[in-house]
Amino acid sequence: APVNMKRRSALMVAEKPSLAASIASILSNNQAHKRINKICPSCPIYEFQQVFPVTKETVLFKMTSVCGHVMGIDFSSKYNNWDGTDPRELFTAPVHKKEANPRMHMVDFLNSEGRGIDYIVLWLDCDKEGENICFEVLDAVGVSYSHHGNNVFRAKFSAITPKDIGLSFERLIQPNQDEARSVDARMELDLRIGCAFTRLQTRYFHQKYGDLDSALISYGPCQTPTLSFCVQRLDEILSFSPRSYWQLRLVVTAAGKQLVASWSRGRMFEKHQVDELFKKTRSHP
Repeated sequence: APVNMKRRSALMVAEKPSLAASIASILSNNQAHKRINKICPSCPIYEFQQVFPVTKETVLFKMTSVCGHVMGIDFSSKYNNWDGTDPRELFTAPVHKKEANPRMHMVDFLNSEGRGIDYIVLWLDCDKEGENICFEVLDAVGVSYSHHGNNVFRAKFSAITPKDIGLSFERLIQPNQDEARSVDARMELDLRIGCAFTRLQTRYFHQKYGDLDSALISYGPCQTPTLSFCVQRLDEILSFSPRSYWQLRLVVTAAGKQLVASWSRGRMFEKHQVDELFKKTRSHP
């Protein structure tokens, strides 16, 4: 008697719902069936059958998405007390991962959709953050990359077009764990530096200037240098002293039409030099 083998299935995950819809539409030739999982209604699932390029077999694909990072990091609640915590402690205090948006129930959603699947194809954005989210998805599904890496695939693409998506699907690679870990390190540094210096300078400025209209003076490894650029530009604007300059403009009129030629030099601040050039153009029409 013939043996009825269960068709293999694959979970595919994009970084946001709109991308999941577009990729599913392209790969299924607009034949995907949309359904909603009540655990996370904001991330629909698109199901379709297609030949899997890796194994050359027909596979049931389930395409869905996350909404950015699945996980974030934080200190334990004991460090929330500003008065009872020296900011310097935050550089060595233990940190733990927690769900980035608990109200979305993303971990439960991914775990539910990933139950019993044979392959995972990750369509996260093609940068280090996307690489990090790849491994967040694997953790949520409950797949150990070190033990099941042969069934985990990464799609790299630069545009949401049939050509790009099709080529990516044909040329699946492995996710980059080193890039993912570099994002973990950056997130931890941002947390430690941001929290420690925010508390330090908030206390300092409130003690020094009691009438501050802000309860929090935040510090961040990105926002503080950006603030410096803004202040520097403002200083340049406020200290700007206008100077007179001169330009040459050539206007040619022919057949009732005007042609205005621009000067490649743009402008000059020395009037006598412009006068000399003007005389030369007048003497050689």
